[in-house]
Amino acid sequence: MAGVVAGVERFAFKGVASNLVTYLTDVVKLSNSSAAKAINSWCGVTSMLPLLGAFLADSYWDRYSTLLAASFFYVVGLVALTFTALVSSSWSKTSSSVSLFLSLYLISLGQGGYNPCLQAFAADQHGNDDELPCSNINGQNSSRKSLFFQWWYFGICTGSLLGVSLMSYIQDTLGWGLGFAIPTIAMASSVVCFSCSGTRFFIHKQPNDGERTIICIIQSIKATASKIVMNGRITLRRKESKATELELQEKPLCNPPDFGCPRPRNFDTNPANDDQVHSFDDAKALLRLLPIWTMLLMFAVIFQQPSTFFTKQGMTMKRRIGKNFIIPPATLQSAITISIIFLMPLYDKMIIPMIRIISRNDGGVSVMQRMGIGMFLSIIAMVIAALVEAKRLQISRSGLQSAGTAVVPLSIFWLLPQYILLGTSDVFTVVGMQEFFYTQVPSRLRTMGVGLYFSVFGVGSFLSALLISVIEKITSARGENSWFSDDMREARLDKYYWLLAFSSTLSLLFFVSLCKYYDGRK
Repeated sequence: MAGVVAGVERFAFKGVASNLVTYLTDVVKLSNSSAAKAINSWCGVTSMLPLLGAFLADSYWDRYSTLLAASFFYVVGLVALTFTALVSSSWSKTSSSVSLFLSLYLISLGQGGYNPCLQAFAADQHGNDDELPCSNINGQNSSRKSLFFQWWYFGICTGSLLGVSLMSYIQDTLGWGLGFAIPTIAMASSVVCFSCSGTRFFIHKQPNDGERTIICIIQSIKATASKIVMNGRITLRRKESKATELELQEKPLCNPPDFGCPRPRNFDTNPANDDQVHSFDDAKALLRLLPIWTMLLMFAVIFQQPSTFFTKQGMTMKRRIGKNFIIPPATLQSAITISIIFLMPLYDKMIIPMIRIISRNDGGVSVMQRMGIGMFLSIIAMVIAALVEAKRLQISRSGLQSAGTAVVPLSIFWLLPQYILLGTSDVFTVVGMQEFFYTQVPSRLRTMGVGLYFSVFGVGSFLSALLISVIEKITSARGENSWFSDDMREARLDKYYWLLAFSSTLSLLFFVSLCKYYDGRK
């Protein structure tokens, strides 16, 4: 049930987000760079708010209550967006823009509580462990959770596929009002069904210590950060326990209470100090995830390209099939989800057995290795994107395209390889990130772990918007066209893609170095 609800949510969100750049440039009349920055900023807020929702669910409310509250804002935002699309033609540009972005950020607020709580709530149904996975020595619960995360992602990709392929076509051909109304109806229906059945049939876990506040964790972070930098090390255990791949070197988090770091003052073993101990341990667990979190940011920046500049590229390429059918450029984003849907079932059945044979390692690949493989594939995707864009520019400047209007005689299907490679990288990195951030925090912070996963894409979106602003300012400083010029004959997206590939390569190298450090090898 929860997987179906997650798929419907992805259908609604992708039905809005995948083609939003077209709406902003064609209806709202924003420039290419302004539209890209607006979408990146919105995606950044959308991906950061799960941290707030996770904190509320883990500290004060339970996950189910947070889900219901967030669902209300989500549906209200979708209704407001649909209303804006229907009546915006009779409004001024300012009123229309204010209503549009208010609607979008209401959706962000709703998703901030909806996504992390739904995923953690669904994962709760597949295990009743109250500690880190290392407490399950036989590894059965960890394997079940790992399988859950893979098929969970398979489900949301199915919803994303329908949202991208179906809704972008409806929006381009039948109008934006209907194109936004269908996701609204689907989302409202799923919320009603879930709220009616969730109370009866699902496991409801209450927060362990509702009076704990974020202030306690921040104070613990300040008290222990210097100690962790000096002495803290993380080890990848390969043989002792298959249930987890990342544990603290001094002692696992599942074996309290000694962590090899100074305790808060006046600490004793009295149960009354459990709240203080939890805050201290939570701070330490979160701090040790930060290096990996940082190295994943460039992958998140690449993750923003399909819904912005990839789509703008497609708008200038040959899209007609037959006499009447024209491919909406946003539809090519469905190649990402199709790749995931086809590769996900093969991952355990074919890919992992092949890796075991090649590496002679019964464990296949670790979570860290899985994320690294996906990062490498995303770099290859950007290299291909740069080469294809250079080819498009060469043809457009040959005189076959008139300024800003004519279509380049180059098929849009030349963009497919970069989309497919990004989909393949998702199978490795995104699924690995979900499992990593969920399993490597104490059970009382599981929703926060999911929030950390979303925050990678939130900060990555902000970083992408900042990068666009800086590059635009630098490249247009002498009165020349910037890399993101509205005239796609003058834009230099190929250089931008090369820059992303180079930056991501540096991140991958640092990531590999961190993995060696976490493995305990000097």
